[in-house]
Amino acid sequence: MAFDVRRFDIYRKVPKDLTQPTLTGAVISICCCSFIAFLFLSEFFSFISSEIVSELFVDGSTDSEERIPVRLNITLLQLECQYVGLDIQDDLGRHEVGFIENTDKHELPGGGCRFEGRFFINKVPGNFHVSTHSASRQPDTIDMKHLIHEVSFGDEIKNQNIPGSFNTLQGKDKSTSGESDTHEYVMKVVPTIYEPLGRGKMISYQYTYAYRTYDTSHVYGRVPAIWFRYDLSPITVRYHEKRQPLYSFLTTVDDLNSY
Repeated sequence: MAFDVRRFDIYRKVPKDLTQPTLTGAVISICCCSFIAFLFLSEFFSFISSEIVSELFVDGSTDSEERIPVRLNITLLQLECQYVGLDIQDDLGRHEVGFIENTDKHELPGGGCRFEGRFFINKVPGNFHVSTHSASRQPDTIDMKHLIHEVSFGDEIKNQNIPGSFNTLQGKDKSTSGESDTHEYVMKVVPTIYEPLGRGKMISYQYTYAYRTYDTSHVYGRVPAIWFRYDLSPITVRYHEKRQPLYSFLTTVDDLNSY
């Protein structure tokens, strides 16, 4: 008898007449295929979606010439626009009274004023305040009742998935404060970097604040004002988007194929 080399075949085929489909086998096959499809779709959506990763680091830069954009939007409820002005001061010696560049005033019914301003501050401790210091004449009553719509710094980040307080004072209502009260908001400003996928980085600033008020009617030489005092934190928060690498997705899909 001739020697048959096919007897060494370890991948032998089962004859078709020895296989028989069953209902149980069909159910198991459908379940397995559905589970594999579910795993594939899960991995695919994980691959095309991004996640936001955060980290903290100490900013060692000491560039005091760097300037930070500020957006201010506030309603003075009992003060006419002709008396409203913006003053800016900082530790570098800046002292501007009646800053008017990129500012708008809108008279409101009842004698109120909506004040909006966009300006830059130096990256050093300082303050900006809404007051009547720059008015050509002072009103009979300086009432600083107010409603804050926006106080924000840096680039405007619109991604709702970014945590943080970028406009913390929004909605602050001091409409029931005293007629001669001065208001102070002391803010701790935290630099925040956001790096979205495929786009350049955005530099914004979160902040927390403490509030205090005091009556100036008994303080000689002081008139009511709304002060925003700020200091910058040395800690910077960085958010960056990342996506699962292609090779990781392909490896996972290849593992699913092995089933």
